[in-house]
Amino acid sequence: MKDISNVLLTLFFLVICRQANAQEEDRQFLDDFRGTVSVTNNGISLVPSFSLGDPAAIFDLKFTKGRVSFEPDMRFALEGKPWAMLFWFRYKAIENEKFSLRIGAHPALNFRTVSIIRDGQTEELLESRRYLAAEIVPTYKISEKVSVGMYYLRGQGFDEGVKITNFLVFNSSFNNMFISEQFYFNVTPQAYFLTTDDLKGYYVAGYITFAKKDFPLSISAILNKAIDTEIVPEDDFTWNVSLNYSFPNPNRESKKRI
Repeated sequence: MKDISNVLLTLFFLVICRQANAQEEDRQFLDDFRGTVSVTNNGISLVPSFSLGDPAAIFDLKFTKGRVSFEPDMRFALEGKPWAMLFWFRYKAIENEKFSLRIGAHPALNFRTVSIIRDGQTEELLESRRYLAAEIVPTYKISEKVSVGMYYLRGQGFDEGVKITNFLVFNSSFNNMFISEQFYFNVTPQAYFLTTDDLKGYYVAGYITFAKKDFPLSISAILNKAIDTEIVPEDDFTWNVSLNYSFPNPNRESKKRI
């Protein structure tokens, strides 16, 4: 399994290098291609109360044609073991000056290491669990730098573990807050409600990104605090710091994470 993980990582690096250096005629089918590679001290999930608890590498790609996009999101522990693979299909149903509405769905695989006894010996195996989820994301732009919105995701599990997940977020975004002519930061505070089967929890979280204009590297952090939750054994407080590399053009508006 470690060999398979190494092959997957190698393939992703090859795809990234190929796309980043592709000639213009090779890109004519797509309206846009971009991606971000992140390395973090603690892998945090799309739902920020869930974390890997170990350093991780995240490959976040986006292929766009018209209003439709395909967005693979691949997450690995740094030793090469896959953590999660999400294959997003998204559609911009409404896109105007003030209001936008995005809908999306993805199949996903979540991986964990389990121990089994075989011929009297303990072995570790990588087990995958299948999920299917759908999202709806309305956003209202107050100004060029400030917006408010909501995010709702419903997930269905098909294997052992959580079967039904509901994730409802209320957020605001403050983008391109310039510290100087070259350096700026983005801040996204949010409050959310989470259910996993019969358990529920209330949380607050914050996403912070510090970047340099026209430069592909940035630093980001996620802070997550449980207010009142029945969902265990997730930590009461989780956080991470990530180093991000965005390509192919840092001048374009970066992909915003919910």
